[in-house]
Amino acid sequence: MPIYEIFGSDAHAMTKALLEAADIASAIPAGADVALKPNLVVAADPDSGATTHPGVLSGCIEYCLDHGITDISVIEGSWVGDETGRAMRAAGYDEVCRKYDVPFFDLKHDETEEADTPFGPIAVCKRALYAGYLINLPVLKGHCQTVMTCALKNCKGCLPDREKRRFHAAGLIKPIAALACALKPDLTVVDSICGDLNFEEGGNPIRTNRMFMGTDPVQIDAYGCQLMGLDLSDVPYIGYAEAWGAGTTHIGPAEILRLNEPTAAGEYPKPSGTVARLTKTVRADSACSACYAALVRALYTAGNATNRPIAIGQGWRGKDFPGVGIGRCCDCAAIKVPGCPPTAEAIARAIGRR
Repeated sequence: MPIYEIFGSDAHAMTKALLEAADIASAIPAGADVALKPNLVVAADPDSGATTHPGVLSGCIEYCLDHGITDISVIEGSWVGDETGRAMRAAGYDEVCRKYDVPFFDLKHDETEEADTPFGPIAVCKRALYAGYLINLPVLKGHCQTVMTCALKNCKGCLPDREKRRFHAAGLIKPIAALACALKPDLTVVDSICGDLNFEEGGNPIRTNRMFMGTDPVQIDAYGCQLMGLDLSDVPYIGYAEAWGAGTTHIGPAEILRLNEPTAAGEYPKPSGTVARLTKTVRADSACSACYAALVRALYTAGNATNRPIAIGQGWRGKDFPGVGIGRCCDCAAIKVPGCPPTAEAIARAIGRR
């Protein structure tokens, strides 16, 4: 299947147009349940650039209903430190689910099963693992630890919190790639309408008015890198996923099928490199995304980087550190910021302490 691409600002209409163009209904097995997995990493309005627009969900649901497919659900688990239900309401999904009478399942409370992967066993939520037809609905955006996040990393929301923590303790890269070998969405529809190209939790949305769709999540991520001006080496889990047989990074000239053309010419915006500048004194060791993002937000809000040494991550447990320790893992730092994760405001106060 080629990568289908469409331009505009109406997420609902764009999603339906993509699905119709590819005749996705014919690919859904008769009687299969359809599970929609959006990005609800944090409780934030989709226009912040952090979460999937509700129109993407409503477009998928309406398309399925129009084609006689009625067994539909929305599944997701927010990052460690946030409540999925709160994120679901902040994104407006409660209204979508109510309108179409579609259930929402918080994967933080789902049963899990261990799947064999090149990284070893990974516990995956059963509603995702055994969905009859799984549609991944990520946002193309930046990430403070992995540079970019899209199709492959969005599947991390299908893990229990304990497994998410283990992924971070293992450095994220290989576990994300390995997960792609065990959990393979049947379709990926990317919301690239206004993703934040620097922060996964949003706040600095860049309007690009674009969506794209494909069946190979590795190829989808490779295309995301291409759009953002990144080398595949900048996001190494993509290469590992390809090497382990989860998909291909090859994108030939004939493999992008545009349904229309953008109204405004110009190159796709590029990440600003803000995170790298702000975190030059940070010594991260197996840091969770929620904690690291709070730190980056604190540094960003302050308006500049700090010369004060900062420790963050599970690898700092029980270790002395002369500077600021972020979160409960850094329990032996000279200046401690408690919490799991701590708030950006608390971190900012600690960093500015004299």
